[in-house]
Amino acid sequence: MHDKVFLSSPHMSDEGYEMQYVKEAFDTNWIAPLGENVNEFEKELASKVGSKAAAALSSGTGAIHLALKAAGVESGDIVFCPTLTFSATANPIIYQNAIPVFIDSDYETWNMCPKALEEAFLKYPEVKAVIVVHLYGLSADMDRIVELCKKHHVALIEDAAESLGTYYKGQHTGTFGDYGIFSFNGNKIITTSGGGMLVSDNEERIAKARFWATQSRDQARHYQHSELGFNYRMSNVVAGIGRGQLKVLDQRVEKKRYIFKYYKRELGSLDGIEFMPSNEWNEPNYWLSSMTLYGKIRPIDVMEALEKENIESRPVWKPMHMQPFFEKYDFVGTDVSEKLFENGICLPSDTKMTDGDLERVVEIVKGLWC
Repeated sequence: MHDKVFLSSPHMSDEGYEMQYVKEAFDTNWIAPLGENVNEFEKELASKVGSKAAAALSSGTGAIHLALKAAGVESGDIVFCPTLTFSATANPIIYQNAIPVFIDSDYETWNMCPKALEEAFLKYPEVKAVIVVHLYGLSADMDRIVELCKKHHVALIEDAAESLGTYYKGQHTGTFGDYGIFSFNGNKIITTSGGGMLVSDNEERIAKARFWATQSRDQARHYQHSELGFNYRMSNVVAGIGRGQLKVLDQRVEKKRYIFKYYKRELGSLDGIEFMPSNEWNEPNYWLSSMTLYGKIRPIDVMEALEKENIESRPVWKPMHMQPFFEKYDFVGTDVSEKLFENGICLPSDTKMTDGDLERVVEIVKGLWC
């Protein structure tokens, strides 16, 4: 049996940048949810993506939750959310006792369809916020989505958990809306093992988010709390890993793009295969190289063939409006997201893959067409 090829696993720097910052935390005995690494990681990430302020948090999910709270979303409010995403995008809407309305995708971006979003605005003019996702590192059509949100005076939150290092018309995703969030989960393009970041040009709201994330502890000699708080702050040790990882982000993006181009070159001519879309205004990080299969070979055939050879792959996200927990909520659109789920597969996209690993994957997939 060959060594396992992972879908997307943690990849520490060859230079050991992460250990330098972690050692510093240990040497100073600053093993806490605050500290120099946390402060500097916030500054460095904000500078990297071009935001004025950032709050380092324990997860991307927590960042979405605080973004909704900062946007004023309360019980009973409606929040538009793409249906083709991971549940972590939608769950915080429920945390706020708000009501999700799920929006379909389009084939041009695999992300929130602007036409469906416009239809949703007509159906729900009282909507409080919109969450847009940049799926698998592909940017959504931000010009049209930003325009619609401004027209209707609605807060826009970007879930850029999968798209750190992706550009839309030369600007980092996560910086177009009122709030942007990033994830550093173990499978993301850079990782802190777990963690997230909330970014915004509204420095006052980021400061408020930090306050909420630190149990809303008032400035007093004793422990005093005038608002509901959350235990969402990032650890100083974890932030040290993030600082080291940020130094190799560009290398990781370059490798992800290499992997995608390899697959597309070697598999793109097979009957029934279409790779996730590219647009002239989009510079994806290609977090996961994904394709759709519309012929006799189905995604499950590919997944099972790879699994037999100790290689990970997985289906495209199952739409939220098809999930047992969320199916009671409204959905606006047609069947694009359902078709992408039915026909989609994510190929192994681990940045530690060698050309030999890529060749193994390609040969196994090609063998199904023989």
